[in-house]
Amino acid sequence: MVVPVWDWLRGRKPLVDAFFAAPVLFFALPGLVGDSYGIGRATYALMAVVLTAPLVLRRTFPRAVFAAVALISFVQCVLSVVPLLANVAVLMSLYTVAAGCSFRWGLAAVLSTEVGAAMATWRYPDGAADRKYTFVMLTAVVAGVWLLGLHMRTRRAYLRSVEERAERLERERDNEVKMAMAAERARIARELHDVVAHNVSVIVVQADGASYAIDTDVGLARQALDTISSTGRLALAEMRRLLGVLRENDDVGVFAPQPGVAQIDELVEQVRASGLPVTFEVDGTPAVMSEGRQLTVFRIVQEALTNTLKHGGPRAAVSIRLRYAGDSLEIRVDDDGRGAAAPDDGRGHGLAGMRERVTVYGGSVRAAPRPGGGFEVVARIPVHEEVGAA
Repeated sequence: MVVPVWDWLRGRKPLVDAFFAAPVLFFALPGLVGDSYGIGRATYALMAVVLTAPLVLRRTFPRAVFAAVALISFVQCVLSVVPLLANVAVLMSLYTVAAGCSFRWGLAAVLSTEVGAAMATWRYPDGAADRKYTFVMLTAVVAGVWLLGLHMRTRRAYLRSVEERAERLERERDNEVKMAMAAERARIARELHDVVAHNVSVIVVQADGASYAIDTDVGLARQALDTISSTGRLALAEMRRLLGVLRENDDVGVFAPQPGVAQIDELVEQVRASGLPVTFEVDGTPAVMSEGRQLTVFRIVQEALTNTLKHGGPRAAVSIRLRYAGDSLEIRVDDDGRGAAAPDDGRGHGLAGMRERVTVYGGSVRAAPRPGGGFEVVARIPVHEEVGAA
């Protein structure tokens, strides 16, 4: 991508300032010819260079450059060195302060320049008429440069405000779009809940009726099974339609399979590779669980390990234990880190999300510092759906 020349120059202020200071020094060079204003060629050249050299940094350090040029001009006036063309540097630095600094600094700069104009008027012209004319002319030039700087300062402030307003409006528009998308997704989620709840209820009722009538009335049982089939197809079509709308607005792009209990080994290896010692063991016979329950188990372990990495400290170690006991699974993640002494910024939502996931499946979770130090997470989840609760 080609960078515009103007954007390239914006980041190189000394180069641009040197470009504008070069003509001042160039037009001052003819003074070296002849008597050099009666001060000698070496002194003239030195004064020209000393007055124009600070202009290279006039936008980088505007107040310092103005002070340096004004001080040099003051010494020049005290030593009765005649004004040179290079003294235009005072006006250039005055403009820079007025355009780039606050109003108070600009006012201080113009007053200082006006004092210098008064000193030059008193020092150099011979007659009273010449002094009056010179003072009025210098005052008009100084005031004009100062007003031009103020105008540019106001214009730049206006342009910045316009740009900020445009950016703010763009952000507000993006936020409105995101809010509208969130509201639409919430509506779709409610519709999805209604579709699933209604159709599943119909399927359950028809299945119960078919089980009762299958021995006494085969025709009625067949009719119930037909109803179950049609209702299931309708529910599946509605779910696909609604989920399709959700996925069209999703930023994920590729939908990979969700992790489960089998992927905990990979998670443990990843955490070990980061330098955290982890032990992992499984007690009992692993039960067959739905994908949603396995995802909940994986997320609980993942969140517990994340908390240890964030708050456990540099020498913490973690032990993970999955214990299958009857119809429930106990997940225990213990570490020997800081525990209650760990700092909490109050911005984490992992523990709250963990509780929400476990509550969905009728389980419980406890996450708290251990009395002897460290932190523990203990969760229990039923491995099978309770038909009565459903």
